[in-house]
Amino acid sequence: MDEPGELAVVEHIPGARVAAATPAALARGVEPGQNVAGALAVAPSLQLRERDPALEAATLAEFAAWATQFTPCVSIDPPDALVLETSGSLRLFGGVTGLVRRIRSGLVPLGLDAAIAAAPTPLAARWLARTHPGRQIRAAAEWWRKLDDLPVELLGDGAAVSRATLDLLHGIGARRIGDVARLPRDGLARRQASGVLDTLARARGERPDPRLWFLPPERFEARLVLPASMLHTEPLLFAAGRLFSGLSAWLAARHAALDRCCLHLEHEDRPDTVLEIVTGAPGRDDGRMLMLAREHLAALQLPAPVEALRLLADNPVVTPGRTQDLFGDPDSARDAAALLLDRLRARLGREAVRTVHPVSEHRPERAWRLADPGRPAPRNTPPAAGPRPLWLMSEPRALESIRSLTLLRGPERIESGWWDGADMRRDYYIARTPDAALWWVFEQLDPPGGWYVHGFFG
Repeated sequence: MDEPGELAVVEHIPGARVAAATPAALARGVEPGQNVAGALAVAPSLQLRERDPALEAATLAEFAAWATQFTPCVSIDPPDALVLETSGSLRLFGGVTGLVRRIRSGLVPLGLDAAIAAAPTPLAARWLARTHPGRQIRAAAEWWRKLDDLPVELLGDGAAVSRATLDLLHGIGARRIGDVARLPRDGLARRQASGVLDTLARARGERPDPRLWFLPPERFEARLVLPASMLHTEPLLFAAGRLFSGLSAWLAARHAALDRCCLHLEHEDRPDTVLEIVTGAPGRDDGRMLMLAREHLAALQLPAPVEALRLLADNPVVTPGRTQDLFGDPDSARDAAALLLDRLRARLGREAVRTVHPVSEHRPERAWRLADPGRPAPRNTPPAAGPRPLWLMSEPRALESIRSLTLLRGPERIESGWWDGADMRRDYYIARTPDAALWWVFEQLDPPGGWYVHGFFG
């Protein structure tokens, strides 16, 4: 999917103002906080979208679920931030630097970037991410003094400090966090600015700042509104990749896998086009799911432009981690075969790719059933009394004579079915033809009798 170009999100606070803009729009001179008239003056081709707080909250929740692959302690910090408490998982990623690297690499397939910072408290980390992305403050004696040079406006970012209180602080000459920290506390309390003291104490770690940890939903659902209507399937793959990456992270956080999910292509005035993505075995490889979606989309003729994508999945199964064998991955050949089956099913349809399972039944026509490849065969099927051909004809074919055949093995009497009206009495033989082919033939013992060929051995 191409970049959306010059696009801005507009909010009314009051008056129409730019809340956010794409890099292309920023390069043309559009700025957050600018009124719409001024933005259109510098970028006449600017596309405008109304801000949707509900959609923003839902998207933030999706990324909170995505972030639980790094730590179970994830908190949503409205309106635009996540807090990750990582003390218990840093060693797994090689420290803060390694963790940040993993997060950034995980955001790439989602088409996203993030301002990331690390500090001993949630507020300090948020303020650093806002003003000094990439900075790390480690817990040490008087570490909080490194916050002193930050602008005082940050007291209202992620904290309950009003605009009026910030104006009050400006009025008494406080421009930096350190300026506020040096003010007499009883004076701030008299000026009804006690919220400032609480915010400072939480930012410095002098007062607890408890957070509600995000609980990933039991059912995965993610929706992505496209920047423009799409009438061709190929551009949808980039957007679908973002959704599948989120699904993979959701599964990783649960140590789970699944074998099917549904991708909905939403249209404006008609029902969704639904693609069922089915894998031969449970997994969580987003690349594999995206490849199967590509196969589905390649065979799809869209009935109308697509406005949004929605991915749904439930019923994950917990899967143990798989260790690497000393001489390579023992399951690689099996995985390659499963991937081939998945691609064939996606391209040809599920019913076109089947395997055969035996059934506990003596009559050859009823001794098998079609099944999905990879599904386990029944275990209670007794072995056949004799060899069976790989190729069984759907209907036996009458033979005029068996004089040219050499009967090598038999007879094997099959007599069954009297209870359901499809009874039979046959004597089966393995016969060799003049050209050395092996046939499975039988003599019909019930009237009108005769000889028939029923199958062929490889």
